[in-house]
Amino acid sequence: MDWDPALYRRYEDERTRPAAELLARVPLASARRVVDLGCGPGNSTELLARRFPEAQVLGVDNAEPMLADARKRLPEARFELGDIARWQPAGEAPDLIYANAALQWVPGHEQLLPRLFGLLAPGGVLAVQMPDNRQEPTHRLMRELASQAPWASHIGDADRVRTELLAIGGYYDLLAPEAADVDVWHTIYQHRMASAAAIVEWVSGTGLRPFLDPLPTELRASYLQAYAQGVESAYPARSDGRRLLAFPRMFIVARRPA
Repeated sequence: MDWDPALYRRYEDERTRPAAELLARVPLASARRVVDLGCGPGNSTELLARRFPEAQVLGVDNAEPMLADARKRLPEARFELGDIARWQPAGEAPDLIYANAALQWVPGHEQLLPRLFGLLAPGGVLAVQMPDNRQEPTHRLMRELASQAPWASHIGDADRVRTELLAIGGYYDLLAPEAADVDVWHTIYQHRMASAAAIVEWVSGTGLRPFLDPLPTELRASYLQAYAQGVESAYPARSDGRRLLAFPRMFIVARRPA
């Protein structure tokens, strides 16, 4: 996908809030090796570097434009191009594997999460946050339009664009048998957005990318126009003129036995 770091950063405060709340629940007093899977432009990696100033911090992403931004932002950390589905530590096992809003793009969670958990050092922590908004109007509209002409032939199977998450208890069951502790929770953020257009802009930097990228220029414009009309109806103005964007997110923090 054609990730745009500048567009992603436009709502950086809102995107970083769940990253900080995930990190706040990580039960580590210190760490020597920390990995940020799906690091994007480095906003979450910066949180990790501040929390663990003595650690070797590695950010991994599959988009070079994101990595270029991350290197400028945090030159003291190391960043590398990589695929989360196949990633392995090159040296010693990490004390923290942290993945903020990244694993929802990777299929096969029944194998992926136990594999990542097994890569940790003794006493290490796997910390994951994933948007759980496939059934929100923003994302239902994406798929509904993508299944219609003239866009469907370019986009393909819209239901397979993003991984279907397990129920929260399913992730607990995957990790609990081998873990010293598993903490799972679900939060629905209510982001105050200036307009329906602002909501479209927000998702244009993330969830809309797999739908827009395959479209030729003229069809991209018509898809966005139809999508904006749907968002305008689905998110009515509140008493102050703003729109509330409900954004469910799932959190998982699992610690290996020491």
